[in-house]
Amino acid sequence: MADTVASPLVEMCDISIAFGGVKAVDRASLDLFPGEVVGLLGHNGAGKSTLIKILSGAYKPDDGEIRVNGQTASIRNPADAKKYGIETIYQTLALADNVDAAANVFLGRELLTRWGTLDDGAMEMQTRKVMARLNPHFHRFKMPVRALSGGQRQSVAIARAIHFDARILIMDEPTAALGPAETKQVADLVRQLKTEGIGIFLISHDIHDVFDLADRVFVMKNGRVVGSVRVANVTKDEVLGMIILGKCPPSATPGPGAVR
Repeated sequence: MADTVASPLVEMCDISIAFGGVKAVDRASLDLFPGEVVGLLGHNGAGKSTLIKILSGAYKPDDGEIRVNGQTASIRNPADAKKYGIETIYQTLALADNVDAAANVFLGRELLTRWGTLDDGAMEMQTRKVMARLNPHFHRFKMPVRALSGGQRQSVAIARAIHFDARILIMDEPTAALGPAETKQVADLVRQLKTEGIGIFLISHDIHDVFDLADRVFVMKNGRVVGSVRVANVTKDEVLGMIILGKCPPSATPGPGAVR
């Protein structure tokens, strides 16, 4: 559970962006606290992926402000986002299937020996350390990641992010195409990250996933935020009403996209 007395890890304030004159995101605001999972829900085209791509540096907003730890953040590209401790774990995971976990954790940021060769031993040792706290049941360090289960592959992708000090994770459909056992593995990973104070934005089409993992949800419709609500204070039917009709239940905080 997030500490509501704490300052937000990240705030997106009145964010707007248009493509070809059509506003994909219109004055959207959301926030995320340490140790909190915030679900972002809405139909395809609602604007949720575009909004998160602005935070990850893939798009530059036309208007609005992003604040990280209370300070205005200038995020012009994905490298800027990483400097602010923001990492994105895409549905495709972007793993190199033919190499092992350590090679993926350090992909593009490899450790070298003093002779300029790859320091495989140091990379494996550090990967084992981060995995020990993230997923102590992971033991397949020598296997190419193509041989790993979906849940294990998620472990590798998350290990890569948090090893380099990510404090804000964006997880895009993290349980898509996973079976029940692998979905539980991902849920366990998310709960472990929360204990470490990492904040997570969870993008999903699956309302059941979001209810299982999120503390709060923001719902978007037609590029605008309908509202936000704590999962404990709302039913799935009420959230569906926000998604489909743009109607907020009494327990929600309405946004500019809410039907009044």
